[in-house]
Amino acid sequence: MAAPDPAAPTVRRAALAFIFVTVLVDVMAFGLIIPVLPHLLKKVTGGEIADATLWHGLFATGFMAMQFLAQPIQGALSDRFGRRPVILISNAGLAIDFLIMALAETLPLLFIARLLSGATSASFSTANAYIADVTPPEKRAAAFGRLGMAFGIGFTVSPVMGAWLGAVDLHLPFWVAAGLCAANFCYGFFVLPESLPPERRSPFEWRRANPLGSLRMLRAHPELFALAGVSFLMALAHLVYPTTFVLYADYRFGWGLEMVGWTLLIVGVLTVIVQGGLVGRIARTFGDRRTVLIGAVAGTLGFAMYALAPTGYWFWAAMPVAALWAVANPAVQSLMTSRVSPQEQGRLQGAIGSLNSIAGIIGPTMFTQTLAFVAANEVRGPLAGASFWLAALMVALGGLLAWRATTTRP
Repeated sequence: MAAPDPAAPTVRRAALAFIFVTVLVDVMAFGLIIPVLPHLLKKVTGGEIADATLWHGLFATGFMAMQFLAQPIQGALSDRFGRRPVILISNAGLAIDFLIMALAETLPLLFIARLLSGATSASFSTANAYIADVTPPEKRAAAFGRLGMAFGIGFTVSPVMGAWLGAVDLHLPFWVAAGLCAANFCYGFFVLPESLPPERRSPFEWRRANPLGSLRMLRAHPELFALAGVSFLMALAHLVYPTTFVLYADYRFGWGLEMVGWTLLIVGVLTVIVQGGLVGRIARTFGDRRTVLIGAVAGTLGFAMYALAPTGYWFWAAMPVAALWAVANPAVQSLMTSRVSPQEQGRLQGAIGSLNSIAGIIGPTMFTQTLAFVAANEVRGPLAGASFWLAALMVALGGLLAWRATTTRP
């Protein structure tokens, strides 16, 4: 019998470390521009919040549409040519995209670069495939958990950095994001080994790259349909944050980038606390069904409090309540996975990802159009928070749907 390869564990650890780093760096690159892109759009569109909000919605919709199309294509390409080239090309493409945005002074050029970013950033699914390639089944949950931690850390730290850098110059965060992605490409080029050997690769077929294909399983499992609707409504409501918060805070409270940065930092910390420390305890105590309902109630109340907040400090006071909403989605995922066989778990996750992409296409325009109407008509008072009222309604509907869907099976 052949002796075990002593280099294999080292290679695996290096590969996992790179995937963690590449996801963290990519998330940080995107997080850096969250607080500054709306202000850059405001600058290039003439300085009106309503116009900037409309274009921000179009940018977000275009970004998610490109992800919706590119995710299955990149996955199929990685099955054909391996994970390494797809991940490296994505890193290089993101560096070029952010470089274009750093140099852009016109709206069309910014929009083209944003579309390219949506296409190249779809490699997050390829990173998940890489983890599955190099990690034994009993250790995959921990590996995927580390990727989730990378997302949490990246989106907690980078928006604050982006706000501070943007206060110096609106283009500076884009330069830093481009540098991070370029460094990531160089690091991967010299460190990242291929995870998919030639004998395990499959030919590229367009039917496998169909972005709607994974949704078919929901029709084959009718009891999943309602829970999939809950997941969709929750994902849709969540988009009120990245699409409207920066401009809403400017319109409602007169906040600049510094206050936005601190607020995003607090939101990130609260989310890490809830997802890292409370979800498991609440689910163990109350069960998945009640955890979904607890999260839905907290989300509905939190969004309503956001809409009613007359000052920024009242908005801050609502944040711990709204943060508890984060317990709902993991519990919904748990309920859904208990209703399919082990052989169908991958297809289920693909269907959920497709639904999230569809939400990402619809949500930005819906929320930004609502805020644009508010700003254009100079609406004040509780109705100024119309976008958050809309999110509250979606979470409430999701909670009611979850309650009905799980009444007979907790």
